Amino acid sequence: MIIPHIHNETARLRAVVLGTAESVGPVPTLEEAYDPKSAEHINAGTYPKEEDMVMEMEAVAKVFKKYDVTVYRPKVITDYNQIFARDIGFVIEHKFIRANILPDRDREIEAIEHVLSQIPEEQRITLPEECHVEGGDVMPWNDYIFIGTYSGEDYPEYITARTNIDAVIAIQELFPEKTVKSFELRKSNTEAKENALHLDCCFQPVGKDKAILHKNGFLVESEYQWLVEFFGKENIFEITKDEMYNMNSNVFSISEDVVISERNFTRLNTWFREQGFTVEEVPYGEIAKQEGLLRCSTLPLVRE
Repeated sequence: MIIPHIHNETARLRAVVLGTAESVGPVPTLEEAYDPKSAEHINAGTYPKEEDMVMEMEAVAKVFKKYDVTVYRPKVITDYNQIFARDIGFVIEHKFIRANILPDRDREIEAIEHVLSQIPEEQRITLPEECHVEGGDVMPWNDYIFIGTYSGEDYPEYITARTNIDAVIAIQELFPEKTVKSFELRKSNTEAKENALHLDCCFQPVGKDKAILHKNGFLVESEYQWLVEFFGKENIFEITKDEMYNMNSNVFSISEDVVISERNFTRLNTWFREQGFTVEEVPYGEIAKQEGLLRCSTLPLVRE
């Protein structure tokens, strides 16, 4: 039996679902691309190869093993991308919430049924159909739940808009004692450097009181400023547009002082070490080409 337990992003990790890059299928066509960065690499002929992505994910699995974390993997579906486990569900407190994601991706949740069936039924929640939400937009942070959203009238026109206001309201109703704080994200179907696909593409808390942040990912400056004041300017690592594009905010915390990061994030990894973090560096540059990185490919189930 698995009793889900997540209060924040950085408490000591005990159990996690790590996606899989096995049998991701052929390079998608441009019409099949879900985000502008993938489209860019499809166009350029630099879309990542399966064997490279499998190798990158195994490097992460090794780090989890080192820290004695229980790792679950999805059942492999032939010719189907199952890398980004974060999108298909998330845990807040003791509830596993199934995400309502792009219809083309429904089978991803079926592939972790062997994990979900171990969670007591009353702790598994499915939101109403009109609530669109993906795990990359949802961040439990102690008394708060931070949620990235897009509420523009042109929401249906953006394949990059993944979480709507209906979902924000539904999550607030599920956790009335928490403060749900939503953030309007900048969306673009065509410009990867102008697109914050999820909240974790432009923001992530680390340690006890620190955060990685990218100002341009936020549509409303006052919402960005709220985060700066909440964490304190001295505790924030502000990333550049290029660093956001390379997914610098999408690292993953094993504990308050251990973080998994991409080995090429030189500036960020130096800052981490200056702040007293242990940095477990892994190669993840190929997976990053699909506009997702370490947080996107992990679904934490239990933290202490």
